[in-house]
Amino acid sequence: MEDDLQCRMCGAFIAAARWELNYKTCLDCGDLEAVEVRSSWCVLTPHKQGAMFFTPEFAREAAQGINNKGGLIK
Repeated sequence: MEDDLQCRMCGAFIAAARWELNYKTCLDCGDLEAVEVRSSWCVLTPHKQGAMFFTPEFAREAAQGINNKGGLIK
């Protein structure tokens, strides 16, 4: 099993505790992957709420439903 604990992107060793949490990348590669994913998120501010992150798939639908009363309206 120790030989299997390698980052799927760069091949570096991954700690067993990290592997058990189902992380298959090292910290450096995981950080790069997370930055890439977060760059596609959209930030919307619903009425009387703080800013929220939405995935690209849901952002268009969420933006259409945000109004001054809050909630999703179709």
